[in-house]
Amino acid sequence: MAVVIACRPNHLLGVSDPVLGTHFLTIALLMCSNVFMTFAWYAHLKHLSAKPWIVAVLVSWGIAFFEYLLQVPANRAGHSVMNLGQLKILQEVIALSVFVPFTLFYMKERMTLDYLWASCCIAGAAYFIFRR
Repeated sequence: MAVVIACRPNHLLGVSDPVLGTHFLTIALLMCSNVFMTFAWYAHLKHLSAKPWIVAVLVSWGIAFFEYLLQVPANRAGHSVMNLGQLKILQEVIALSVFVPFTLFYMKERMTLDYLWASCCIAGAAYFIFRR
């Protein structure tokens, strides 16, 4: 399935431009991948803090497996239309876009201006890596 998706994203997304379809597919897969990654990295702090660290590692690895099932095809598809730097900064933009709601709504931490400043820095990085 992932091979078909990587080869024909425009067909699946109803987009006539194959480059645009590949960008959409990459973003969608990276967003889903980042949800798994964020839970793998941080959810154990809320739910497994009383358990031995090895339990948290094993649970996190199990969650990360699903992250990789999405992340690898996303990067393969994305690398066909973006350079490696663009792909990495896109991943960081998406990671922050997933992490902030996770922090606020799932972990119940409060919002600070530091999130705004971090977002501005990442927006600057995106500007510089994607400008032509």
